[in-house]
This record gives sequence, C-alpha cells and structure tokens, in this order.
Amino acid sequence: MLASSRRKSSLAFLQPYLLIAPTLILVLMFNIVPAFRTVNDSLYKPARGLNAAGKPPEFVGLQNFRDIFDESHYIGGRFLRTFRNTIIFAVATVGIGVPLGLLMALLLNRHQPLLGLWRFAIFYPSLLPLIGAASIWSFIFSDSIGLANAMLKTFGHPGLNWLGDRNLVLLSVIIVNIWKQAGYFMIFFLAGLQNISRDIYEASSLDGAGPLQQFAFLTLPLLRRTLLFVVVISFTFAFQTVEQLQALGEGGPADSANLLLYLVFQNISERRNWGYVNAMTIILIGVVLVFTLSNFLLFERDETQR
Repeated sequence: MLASSRRKSSLAFLQPYLLIAPTLILVLMFNIVPAFRTVNDSLYKPARGLNAAGKPPEFVGLQNFRDIFDESHYIGGRFLRTFRNTIIFAVATVGIGVPLGLLMALLLNRHQPLLGLWRFAIFYPSLLPLIGAASIWSFIFSDSIGLANAMLKTFGHPGLNWLGDRNLVLLSVIIVNIWKQAGYFMIFFLAGLQNISRDIYEASSLDGAGPLQQFAFLTLPLLRRTLLFVVVISFTFAFQTVEQLQALGEGGPADSANLLLYLVFQNISERRNWGYVNAMTIILIGVVLVFTLSNFLLFERDETQR
C-alpha cells in the first residue's frame, strides 16, 4: 500500500511536466536553441580566401556589430539606412493603423443598415495573402495605368512615381501596411467594445457625460488591455514586414524603403555576410523585446497605481 501511494504521488507530481513536455521540446528545438545559435554565430565571420569553404569560421567577438553600425562599411551603410526606415515605418503604422482600427470599431459598434457587410469589407484586406495584397497595390501605384495616378490626373496633377521616387516609396509601403492591418486591429477593438456593459454609458449619460467624455474616461480606460495587446502586435508585425517589399520595389531605390528583416533576407545567401546577418537578427529581436517589455512594465505599473 505504501509503495502504491508513493507511486501515485510521484505520478501526480510528474503529470504537469509530462503534459508540457511536448510543447517544451518544440520550443527548445525551434526557438531557444536557434536563438542561442544565432548569438554564437554573430561572434564569428566565415573564413576568407580561395579555399575558405572548408575552413572553420573565425572568431571576431563584437566586430560584426561594430561593422554594421559603421556607415563607411559596405553593410553598415545599408543597415543604418534600413534601420532608420524600419523605425519610421513602425512608428507610422502603429501611430496611424491602431487609432484607425479603433475609430472603425467605434463606428461599427452600433446598429446600422448592412452592418455585417461593412464589417466584412473593412476586415477583408487582412484575409488577403501579403504578397497578393502588395501586388494589388503595385498595380494601383503603377505610373501609367495605376488607379492612384488616374485619380490625380482627373484633378490636373501629372501623377507621381510612387514606387520609383525615393521620397515616396516608403510612404507607399506604409499605406499598404496600414490598409492591410487596420481591419485586423478593428476586430480586437470591436470585441473589447462589445464586452463593455451599456449600463455604464447610460449611467454616465444621466450624469451629463457627453460622447467625448465617455470615450476619454470610460472607453479608453476599459480598453487598456486590448489597446496594449494591439500596440504590441502592431509593432511586432511592422518589424516582420518582408513579403510586401517583394512586390513594391524590393526596398529600392537605393534602400530608401528597405526594412530590417528584408535586408536580412537579401544578405543571408552570401556566405561572407553570415556574421552580419546574425548580428542584425539579434538587434531586430532586441528592439522588439525591449519595446514589448517596456509596454508591459508601464502597463503593470499603471495598474498597481490605481
């Protein structure tokens, strides 16, 4: 009896670990181990020379990181320009796409004719494959037959070189990304709004609160968790943009619209750049991680102060 009870208690102790073991093994294989491998590989450079293919990589410490932040270096100049583009792209898509998604959710969180059709029409772009959506906009931004220039010409404007002008191409990519993701963010906000009891708004109306006061002092505070989640995933998506660039000029001209992850994709096939690719990947992950953790820490601090 004693042995049987010990066996049962041991099984009860091991059961949670056995249940999470398959997931833990997959996380180790596809997340943790590759992450440590990337950190290690960022400290090496492939061997050089005519017979370098069979030689082990050369340990260089943090030299790869110094090179990519050196504007005179062949990869450093591209990295710094691309890093600036990525920050601008992320700030613009988060700063415009998230409020736009919230605005559309507020407009569609009410009874009106064809409500389901309106919701589907706004959400539909997020269902399209990324490369397909980018191809549609590539046609819209076309110089001669594009819809954007056709509309400008009706107002007497000669048209713009949306994907060839280095001052416009990043803006074009930002427009596509916002169009693609705003409807996706709207769904989260709409779900959050529908979980807020209407009794709260009715009570505030009886106390004399107007629509703007209700939005500022009721809707936004009650949507804080949803807003945090949407901001974090929006920023993460911005740093993961690759497919759109394939159809929208491949980051050109002269890397004027290139983004960090696409720069990694462009250089990963060249053996001499493997160390730089790993260093850029670590910086990319680090920026996303710092942003995500800072948002959660600020959110938790605000919650404890309440």
